[in-house]
Amino acid sequence: MPANLSPEYKAAEASFRKARDPRERLDGLREMLRTIPKHKGTDHLQADIKRRIKELSEEIETPRKGGAARGGPTLVIRPEGAAQIALVGPPNVGKSALHARLTGSGAHVAPYPFTTQFPEPGMMPHEDIHFELLDLPAISTEHPVPWIASTLQTADACMLVVDLSDPSCVDQVQAVHTVLREKRVTLTERWDAAGDAPAADEDGADDPFAMRLPTLLLANKADEVPNIDAELAAFRDLTGFRYPAFSVSASTGQGLAEIGPWLFRNLGIVRVYTKAPGHPPDKDRPFTLRRSRTVEDVARLVHKDVARTLRYARVWGKSGFDGQQVGREHALADGDVVELHT
Repeated sequence: MPANLSPEYKAAEASFRKARDPRERLDGLREMLRTIPKHKGTDHLQADIKRRIKELSEEIETPRKGGAARGGPTLVIRPEGAAQIALVGPPNVGKSALHARLTGSGAHVAPYPFTTQFPEPGMMPHEDIHFELLDLPAISTEHPVPWIASTLQTADACMLVVDLSDPSCVDQVQAVHTVLREKRVTLTERWDAAGDAPAADEDGADDPFAMRLPTLLLANKADEVPNIDAELAAFRDLTGFRYPAFSVSASTGQGLAEIGPWLFRNLGIVRVYTKAPGHPPDKDRPFTLRRSRTVEDVARLVHKDVARTLRYARVWGKSGFDGQQVGREHALADGDVVELHT
């Protein structure tokens, strides 16, 4: 039976897909449940929404203490910094070593598989901003991680780590894709439309809980592979993957300096600095947005009441002449200074 979803429900679903903070996602799920038409054609979707509300509520509202019934580390990580990037890959490819080298997190690194058991966040600096990197457990058919899709819900993109010195690397990475597809997670080479549309289910219908994660391929341990560029090209031919790719080494640092600038460009990060009237701008802590975001988005980041009472703003920078008075829909550019007037 057709779902015949209402415009009100579709708006709630769109808000849910855009949300990255776990509590905002929970609010979005509740609004989806409130607005979804109640008939037989939506029974399956209603049940899916209710299950996700229960799981997310328990994850973010139940205190976790070691030894408690549901004790253990948090599995849904609140996004911080300019973007949240998940490190995914098969066992023993050096994800934790990369995470430790890029973030200085001190993550446990060992020469055996499945060292990482829970999400491990860390902040990777780039100029005056940070990207949040999530080190995740290895993905394989033999070692399922039931909560991996829930953790990935807040990610903006992922870095798929492979070890081309391993003869089974093609089979391993194909298994990663199989496991993720079963959990309605699709890795995509497209970085220009991240989060713009939901993925589709097997019948071709839009699926609000499917994910498309823009993916950067990292061929780690490049220092151990003779002629790494040729090996990477052969790997891409064998797998058919068209992800953008870097050859890197966690042990020597090869290629790691390129990752931050690449993410900044391809995620469309825009840094905006704020100032109070009659005072210089605060250049130490920029607000970070995505390309084409507006003055109203900055105001919302400052405080929801500022966004609600905003009358106009003045901007200095690439998006307008210095001191130009603009409205809340004015699109901002990287490096702009904004003075908000409420």
